[in-house]
Amino acid sequence: MMERLRFSFHLLSLLLLALMSLSLMSWAWTAPNCTIGDSSLLPSISYYIPFCTLAPGLHVFASCSNIENLAQTLRAVPQDTEALCLQGTVTILPADAFGRFPTLQLLKLQLGTIRIMSGTFQGLDQLQHLSFEHHAPCCLSLFLPPDALEPLRFLNTLSFHGYCLNDSQDVQLPISLSRLTLRHSCLTDLQELQGLFPNLVSGSSHTPSPSPRTPFLDLLDLSANLQLSSVGSQALRGLQLRSLRLDGTPLSALDLVGSGLLHLDSLYLVGTSAEKLPGNVTGHFALRALDLGRNQIRNLEGGDLLSCHSLELLSLHANGLQFLPSSFLSALPQLQRLNLSVNKLGPTLALPGGLASSNLRVLDLSHNELCMLPGRAFSSLPQLQELWLSGNNISNLSRESLEGLRWLETLDLSWNQIKMLKLDWLSSLSALTSLNLLGTHLEHISGRQLQGPLKLSHLKLGSSNMLEIYPPWPPALLSLELWAGSVVEFRVPKEEPFLFLENFTLQTTYMVLYPNNATLHFPSLRHLTLRGCSTYIFSEQRVFLGLPLLEYLHFWSDRNGPEKLCLSGMPRLRVLELGDLAFHYDAIPVQLEMLLKELPQLQVLALSNLNLGNLSVSSFRGLGLLRLLLLNSEWALGLDSSLQELIPQMPQYVYFSDVTFTCQCESSWVGPWATRAPNTFVYGLEKSICKANASDYSKTPLLTFLSGHCSHDSEFQAFLTSITLVLLLTFLALLSCPKWPWLHRLRMLAHAWWWKLGGQHPRNQFHYDIFISYCEQDQAWVLEELVPALEQPLPDGEGLRLCLPERDFGVGQDRMDATAASMESSRATLCVLSHQALGSPWCSLELRIATHNLLAKPGTACLLLLFLEPIDRRQLHSYHRLGRWLQKEDYFDLSQGRVEWDAFCEQLRKRLRKAGQERED
Repeated sequence: MMERLRFSFHLLSLLLLALMSLSLMSWAWTAPNCTIGDSSLLPSISYYIPFCTLAPGLHVFASCSNIENLAQTLRAVPQDTEALCLQGTVTILPADAFGRFPTLQLLKLQLGTIRIMSGTFQGLDQLQHLSFEHHAPCCLSLFLPPDALEPLRFLNTLSFHGYCLNDSQDVQLPISLSRLTLRHSCLTDLQELQGLFPNLVSGSSHTPSPSPRTPFLDLLDLSANLQLSSVGSQALRGLQLRSLRLDGTPLSALDLVGSGLLHLDSLYLVGTSAEKLPGNVTGHFALRALDLGRNQIRNLEGGDLLSCHSLELLSLHANGLQFLPSSFLSALPQLQRLNLSVNKLGPTLALPGGLASSNLRVLDLSHNELCMLPGRAFSSLPQLQELWLSGNNISNLSRESLEGLRWLETLDLSWNQIKMLKLDWLSSLSALTSLNLLGTHLEHISGRQLQGPLKLSHLKLGSSNMLEIYPPWPPALLSLELWAGSVVEFRVPKEEPFLFLENFTLQTTYMVLYPNNATLHFPSLRHLTLRGCSTYIFSEQRVFLGLPLLEYLHFWSDRNGPEKLCLSGMPRLRVLELGDLAFHYDAIPVQLEMLLKELPQLQVLALSNLNLGNLSVSSFRGLGLLRLLLLNSEWALGLDSSLQELIPQMPQYVYFSDVTFTCQCESSWVGPWATRAPNTFVYGLEKSICKANASDYSKTPLLTFLSGHCSHDSEFQAFLTSITLVLLLTFLALLSCPKWPWLHRLRMLAHAWWWKLGGQHPRNQFHYDIFISYCEQDQAWVLEELVPALEQPLPDGEGLRLCLPERDFGVGQDRMDATAASMESSRATLCVLSHQALGSPWCSLELRIATHNLLAKPGTACLLLLFLEPIDRRQLHSYHRLGRWLQKEDYFDLSQGRVEWDAFCEQLRKRLRKAGQERED
């Protein structure tokens, strides 16, 4: 069975983050079983798509799962892939397994118990990150030969997760390596690292290394090694580290003193059941960072603190601390970042005094059961720039509580019991730029309550019920986020626009303006997020009537349907996310062609639960720049066959997630398109189901229905079509050669045989006797003299059936199509020629079509030329062809002045009679 290559995106939840980013961000959506066909037989392949709306290009990273045949899978992956993730069951990685991918920079292997050969990674000159991962509780065996990593000259990160390397010895690490990780392995003693990686530790190798590496690493991560309990004498001799992670291990940090480790900046001991500060270790290495989160340190001893004077970062998160010793800050003069979150320092904050020149810049006191901030509570921290007080029980704030924080830039008071704010409570925070008051009980907030900070640019306000906002707005505001359980009301007594606001997030049920005729203006808004609001906010309320600079819009609403949604006045919108507009399944389907008609710059379109109904070519008309389309949580979605017209212009990435289609053969083109689309990467159809009607609960897979009920072998049909076209073109080329007289007879016989085979006479197929071609300047002569002479019944006229474009073409009918069809259904084509006619584009085109019919259908097509003026025959289009195929009786010259109608009509009758005899023969 042919392997199907499919493309997808990793971690669907990251879509929102990517859409909300104004900087360069990567999009990654996940596809655990990305197969087309039988998933038990085929590997599944997905793709990571780092999408940047500001960058010109996209890079595709492949992820393949359910792999059993590695070689077959890798043949389906593009050679220019930059990141590759493989998941499945493969026991051996052969030599030169990845030689097809010279540009590969990241390789992640989740292949179970595997054995690496010496030349497995040959050719991966650009690889920077190599990871072996196994997430089951037990460790799996992994064998690495000593020279396995030698080809990886630029390897920066090497990671082993869930693998036991006991069978591997003397593995030479690349000299470029800076990060080494062994998590969830079977290490019991750090001494084992010497035998495993001899050039990691200086002097541990029994044989000289051909490329000795400098014993320096940015990171050595040995976390989650549940059996690692011993260090061993000189186990890390000569090694220099910036960071060492021992999270979740039973290893005693004190044993590191005798390990031979020369240099260490940061030590992470999260979740190691430590009960006191490792003062000796901190002092021995002069540590700059120490993380002791989620341990059992209830008290801090003064003696241990004396050894920590070099610390710049200390984290005691979730330790159950109830107080800090009085010498805490004075014993840590270099401390800049302190994390005391999730402890029990409340209800009244009592920070110990310290040096007046304390260097502390960041202090996190979140979730500490604080109820009150006493006056000048932070006076001992004059350099503080960030203060985090989220998740406490603080109810009152005053100017005195925050006094002394003249350099504070970030203040987080979210999820506290704050009910009111005094007018001057921020007056001492002149440098404040970011303020978070989400999850409080504030209901009325005036701009005067936010006075004091001159550079306040990021503001978050929230209430459990309702929220009223009053101007004046902070003048430097760039980002505003508002949350309320029911209503957000803007009081706008006069026009006061948010002049510089670029990001606005609103989550509420209703948004109200007071007075009713008020208007909000956002002239600089670039990023807008709305959750829970009614669609009336874009139409009936005067809020978002014109957003000339808006580039990102995310709108999720469960209030009502989309009929009032109007996205006008957003000419620069590039990313649009709409969700939950189908409040009821019987709601009116969204009309995408109306919704998106004024968004010419749209590049990303994410639609979720909109009740789209049937998608056709008109749904995406005008979206020539669309790069990514996501359809999620749709019910009874139909894909019209007209969408095939858009296949060459389809978005580069199309993603279907939790979509139920309608079972109809009109969508039979979808399967071949999804598996072989040359310019579009499609994911999600292999999981999709279809339903014949609303009461159908059979959950029929879409592709199974299309292959079983709308079966056709598209490859075989394409082969037959190609062969037929080649033969037909060859035959037509032979028939079009005028130099072989026997071909002329052959063409006439073929035409006669074709008509007799159909049991019809050629003349019976004509609706008109003559199609007349003329220009606008000759129209009066044609209608007043020529038409009466030919169309009137005998004896006054000839009684012929004439086709005149201005008279006989239907209203709104395409003229080119109508001209070709009318000539096909006419016994002869009469071109009225003059100098004006030769200069008319339409007359020239009609003469070209008639000439083509004359050459392509000899014996059945008849072309007559009527000259109203003396014209050089060489001025005629394709005269060299007409001179060969037209006979003398095919020319009518009326350029001598007075028309001899009797002679003209007699000559015309003879020519038509002769043309009829040729067709019969």
